[in-house]
Amino acid sequence: MAEASCCESCSYYVYNEYYEYYECLVGLDEDELAKFLTGTMNSCPFYKNDDEYSIVRKQN
Repeated sequence: MAEASCCESCSYYVYNEYYEYYECLVGLDEDELAKFLTGTMNSCPFYKNDDEYSIVRKQN
């Protein structure tokens, strides 16, 4: 799976404790939402890697 299409590793994909499910915090506009729902969006333009160790690896 391409990195930019994997919601589980995105920092905007968070667990909502009140509703007890994961959700995306990015507010998509109408066109982006339509592409996402129909499966025509190949990768998310808002993807941000949630790798907290990436800075440490750069220091080595």
